[in-house]
Amino acid sequence: MLELEHGFRVVDVHARLEPDEDRRQREGLGDPERLEREMHQAGVVRSLVFPSGRDGNYLAANNAVARMSVGRPFVAVARINGARDPADTPVATLRNLTAHRTDDHTSPADVEQYAYDDRFVGFKLHPARDGLPDEEVLEQLAEAGLPVIVHGGHGFGPDAVEATLLQYDLPVVLAHFGGHPLDRELMATSIDLLDRSSSLYLDTSFVRFRDPLERAIREHPDRVLFGSGSPAAHPNVAVMEILTLDVPEDAMRKVFSNNPGRVFDALSPAGGA
Repeated sequence: MLELEHGFRVVDVHARLEPDEDRRQREGLGDPERLEREMHQAGVVRSLVFPSGRDGNYLAANNAVARMSVGRPFVAVARINGARDPADTPVATLRNLTAHRTDDHTSPADVEQYAYDDRFVGFKLHPARDGLPDEEVLEQLAEAGLPVIVHGGHGFGPDAVEATLLQYDLPVVLAHFGGHPLDRELMATSIDLLDRSSSLYLDTSFVRFRDPLERAIREHPDRVLFGSGSPAAHPNVAVMEILTLDVPEDAMRKVFSNNPGRVFDALSPAGGA
């Protein structure tokens, strides 16, 4: 794809790496060289990265992603999991009564270790895929105070985020406007939630629709963060979706750089590129 020329400093809060070549969906997809090349094409100067989904503990995958980030314009966030079923169903409620953390699940000690390891600047949570951490782990996340990026959509919507993560004192970045895949109603609910929670932010990855993007940026210009969703989406596409919105240039600058830099220090101009 052609390199974009847009004049903005762009940082990305949502990109995925796959440290195990055998697990990549197809050749090159999810490897650091390709991501770095595509970031350059899109004018993205720095990206938060985390491992793709897998069974068991994420310790090895997180450490591998951190190693892959050295010498590249990447900053690692630690992916974590939990023993609780996040579904809002009677079956899930019963299952959670007896659910307990095992060695395959993130522990409070793991969270503490990640928080004091300067290779990681936050956490990534996909409750519908990886389970929801228990209260002890969530309390440790709040004590650490680092931002948590949570995959939002079917299986763990904005109401679930409000009932769990937003009960703790920590910044929460709700990915995909809380509407993955392409659920306008959930996206609208997430934007409404910004009025009730000052610790909530939305990332733009896989939103695709103009209306919710423009509404969120106009109503809450300081609470929307650019996310590409790479490698499933090319960063060029994600950047163009913001560039073609009918919003002021200053608002675009906030989404592309200022807002991510306020939530994640490593993405600010002083923190890196």
